[in-house]
Amino acid sequence: MTEVRITRIGGPTALVEFGGWRLLTDPTFDPPGRRYGFGWGASSRKLTGPAISPAEVGRVDAVLLTHDHHADNLDDAGRALLAEVDTVITTVSGARRHGGGARGLRAWGTTRLTSPGRPEIEVTATPCRHGPPLSTPIVGDVVGFALAWPDQVHGALWCTGDTVPHRGLRQVARRVDVGTVLLHLGGVRFPLTGPIRYSMTARQAARLCGRIRPRTAIPVHYEGWQHFREPPETVERALADLPGIRWAPLGEPITVTV
Repeated sequence: MTEVRITRIGGPTALVEFGGWRLLTDPTFDPPGRRYGFGWGASSRKLTGPAISPAEVGRVDAVLLTHDHHADNLDDAGRALLAEVDTVITTVSGARRHGGGARGLRAWGTTRLTSPGRPEIEVTATPCRHGPPLSTPIVGDVVGFALAWPDQVHGALWCTGDTVPHRGLRQVARRVDVGTVLLHLGGVRFPLTGPIRYSMTARQAARLCGRIRPRTAIPVHYEGWQHFREPPETVERALADLPGIRWAPLGEPITVTV
């Protein structure tokens, strides 16, 4: 049994600490106010900054980067942080762009994090589809991450990544024993593409949790950007009765048992 400390920093960015490891998901540390392009004429403004600065985060052993080509998952300050981290795990295409020995994984590919005196972590990339059917060539590759280590009791720690419901998430429910899940939400839409969604709504996340039955579910990536079309109060209302729901206040660590 492991106690894991999770600190939600803003957007998809979270610091995950256990067994001497310090892992960071999707680093986004730019200040608010700037508008970023998302390709094909879509753009969005960042509305809030991070709750914690990179200096306050301190040492990072590895970054789990679901994708590198959207600024709400990796911005300029986040890229600067990557240069100071020995291990970056991301998509195959993202690893080619990043260079520097980044490890690229396709869905269901695995790699291991090892360090003397710390538990060995098996990292499995899980499938994501960041938009409607057949949109991957346009929106780009994305993966989630399932983390497993020897003394887990309640199942893997899973970061869904930015995804809409699709067949790959049903595969996760069958193939991974999930104990704790970081749910990327937001119900992303852009005016240019009308009603099309590019990430899960809270109701869709609730249905996903009904399939995977995690012990703990922690919503992330649903605030701070103009293109998130479900405000926090809507997310909180939709997930209020979800078994195992844990709300992580920005900048304040919570502890879960894995």
